[in-house]
Amino acid sequence: MTGTPGQLPPAVERGRRDQVIGLTGGIACGKSTVGRMLQELGAEVVDADQLAREVVAPGTPALAEVALAFGAEVLGPDGALDRARLAALIFTDPERRRTLEQILHPPIAELARRRLLEAAARSPLAVYQAPLIFEAGRRDEFAGIVLADCRPEIQLARLRARDHLSEAEARARVKAQIAPEERLRLATWVLDNSGTLEETRAQVRRLWEGPLAELRSRRPGPPQPALS
Repeated sequence: MTGTPGQLPPAVERGRRDQVIGLTGGIACGKSTVGRMLQELGAEVVDADQLAREVVAPGTPALAEVALAFGAEVLGPDGALDRARLAALIFTDPERRRTLEQILHPPIAELARRRLLEAAARSPLAVYQAPLIFEAGRRDEFAGIVLADCRPEIQLARLRARDHLSEAEARARVKAQIAPEERLRLATWVLDNSGTLEETRAQVRRLWEGPLAELRSRRPGPPQPALS
């Protein structure tokens, strides 16, 4: 399973793109929080991190390829992927990170395509929650992109607390991602997740009742029976 992001199949079926938006953001900026809030309002959320776990479940071809590329040290005693160990290897090594992306992006993209097609059939709005939408060059595959953003000092503090990292380790992981200014330039809608949960929830609701309401209204009707 190799290839570059530009060679990946589209994550969203062409006829469904008006029903699917992307949700992205920097590490520890609150993508998952925003995703849960959108789900509570009625969106169908497909989480790329969950898909990534599925494609490297024990016994999968992708896990075998990861172990071949990075060594048995990235596997736990039970044969499952040691995500913390793998993260420590790739975040400070751009070449290793690219190798991992080349292994995982194709199966994740194919699984995402199927899940988003199912989600768009069930709901007037599906959300693809993923950290690398911009980096993978997939921005134009969606009706729009929601960016969960927060102030740099808050991002670092949340990341250190969540992943038990030193300041240097946290800064290295932030630096490994696309520049915040570039994310802001590419996003369709920006949510500032620096404050309280209620402040974030109010922004999500305004987005849901404003621009996303218009997208939901475009949902195509059921297919018409063929004329005999």
